Amino acid sequence: MHFGLTQEQRLMQDMAKDFAHKEILPTLKEDEATHKFRPELVRKMGELSFFGCGLPEEFGGNGFGFLESVILAEQIAKVSGSWRLPFNMQNIGPAITVNKFGTREQKERFISKWVSAEHLGFFAMTEPNTGSDVVGMRTTATDRGDYWELSGQKMWISNAHVGDWGLVYAITDRSQKHKGMSCFIVNLKQNEGIKTAPIETKLGLHCAPTGEISFNQARIPKDSVLGKVGMGFQICMWQLNNTRIGCAAGAIGIAGGAIEAAINYANERTQFGKKIGSYQMIQAQIADMVAEHEAARLLVYRAAWLKDQGLPNQHETSMAKLFASEACVHAASETMKIFGSYGFSTEYPAERFLRDAQSLRVVEGTSNIQKMIIAGISLGDSENR
Repeated sequence: MHFGLTQEQRLMQDMAKDFAHKEILPTLKEDEATHKFRPELVRKMGELSFFGCGLPEEFGGNGFGFLESVILAEQIAKVSGSWRLPFNMQNIGPAITVNKFGTREQKERFISKWVSAEHLGFFAMTEPNTGSDVVGMRTTATDRGDYWELSGQKMWISNAHVGDWGLVYAITDRSQKHKGMSCFIVNLKQNEGIKTAPIETKLGLHCAPTGEISFNQARIPKDSVLGKVGMGFQICMWQLNNTRIGCAAGAIGIAGGAIEAAINYANERTQFGKKIGSYQMIQAQIADMVAEHEAARLLVYRAAWLKDQGLPNQHETSMAKLFASEACVHAASETMKIFGSYGFSTEYPAERFLRDAQSLRVVEGTSNIQKMIIAGISLGDSENR
């Protein structure tokens, strides 16, 4: 059992850290205030092959796997949780899913353009009245002979109003329940039946575009189906088990950034003639944060390693996502306390860490859903896949 990173992994870690500090951090305060998304940064990340993990080299892959993607995303999220999102939108979400279920033609047509960020990706599951209950979605896809007709609405979709090509899940036969869902590769642009709009009332992740998509009898080509008709639920669950590791990577990144800020502040701030880090109450807070963070990182790295080995990992992935996201919120909350009144100010990063951390309890399956998965497998009611 080896717990160290390879030289190549450390180089990737350093590259991501350098990118975050040189390309993201200089404009982050301004971008957060104006909710600005910079697509050119996604393209720069693509040029550095950040989105090639877990993919064949013939489609733009970089020869690395999920663990390397986690290492990269973690370093980016330490600076900004918003900029962790492209790893799921360009790589772990659409690209890896199409590589698993797509035809040769679909792989050649789409994957390399997501990896390079020539196309901004997305995946659309959630609806106004459907979150955890995926099978309860109302969006439908009707076979009209020469084309598919999409009707319905998706909500809280990352990249909705800036995305190009991505995955849309819809019901093709409601009588078949979970076997009546299908997945489609859809272009959001230049289709009169598709409208998008941003959601700008978010608590956090201000630099990550989020929006809604409306399908009004939108026509999409017959060859848009990913896999086979009726495979949508299977594809969706497989994809979520992957994208959850991206969220978990974001959690250990945000927590790491918060802890680093808390330690620096505790070593600089003085009260009653001593730095506040010398007081036992502050030391206890930092000790708990650091211990939880190290445990979370080990869980996340292990789940990513299992994926790279092709071993069952749903149990481990859900544990990683649950523990890392909850530990992240705790670390960000404790950082706010350590900063005191300054933590409440947007001049300091503590409040942003706390706002961004909250999303990780919700996205890609809430903490309650992760507990259901973990318990189901632990009790023997479900198989670890």
